[in-house]
Amino acid sequence: MGAVEPRHRDLAEIHLAVFLFGFPGLFGKWLALSPALIVFGRVLFASLTLAAVMALGRRAFRVSPGRDLALLVGCGLILAVHWTLFFKSVQVSSVAVGLLAYSSFPVFTAFLEPLLARERWDPASLVFALFCVLGIGLIVPGFDLSNAVVQGVLWGLAAGLTFSVLSVLNRRLASRHSSLSVAFCQDLFAGLFLLPAALRIGLPRSGREWVLIAVLGVFFTAAAHTLFIEGMKGVGARTASILSSLEPVYGILLALVFLRESPSLRTVSGGAIVLAAAAAATIRARRAV
Repeated sequence: MGAVEPRHRDLAEIHLAVFLFGFPGLFGKWLALSPALIVFGRVLFASLTLAAVMALGRRAFRVSPGRDLALLVGCGLILAVHWTLFFKSVQVSSVAVGLLAYSSFPVFTAFLEPLLARERWDPASLVFALFCVLGIGLIVPGFDLSNAVVQGVLWGLAAGLTFSVLSVLNRRLASRHSSLSVAFCQDLFAGLFLLPAALRIGLPRSGREWVLIAVLGVFFTAAAHTLFIEGMKGVGARTASILSSLEPVYGILLALVFLRESPSLRTVSGGAIVLAAAAAATIRARRAV
């Protein structure tokens, strides 16, 4: 029983994190700023929040073992690129297109994790991932490079690829470091990589923009990122990735409520397939010993 309860907790943390991850796409529409600038503000407030939490909890900021510092720096760079690609996808198309294209990352993870983590292939995970692809294909049919939807899909696919790499690397880091430490370091390094671009573009001048960026960084980045990494301690990257396919479902519903972006029947049908794949992955993970 003791081996089962922690896994249920880890799955719950992944699900809550994914729900929170459904909100950032809305900020890509609310903020008329460069994607790089949005991400810079996001990680700035996220890293400050996590630093405060760590200081209050008297947690060490030093990375041990030191060899993981280079890995954390690399993950910070990947995180900066991933979020910039994602906001670019949302801005050139829609929240639904950006989220659904990005949610293809379980496919990339299913192929990358066995190679990077030296684990055996899991046929069931590949099947779930393929169902996710089927759902995405149903929602975003047809390809024309001059079409905004197709451009959004391409940016979103690039975001999915970078996130899959980050997911696999985070699983390795989560086994040796606290989720707070990993999230803080990655947000901090992502901000440092984006600082030159932010200074070149120019910081936001509107108080409304700063408030929105702060909310994005504190609640939908610091809290969500920490929960996701914490949950991955007991859930493999492939399972976590497939559960994250719920993100576009949440995101589309939130866009409907806050942006009045109404999904088509095809979008609803594709979302149902993605939801079914995520539910199947959850059941399989709960039965795992």
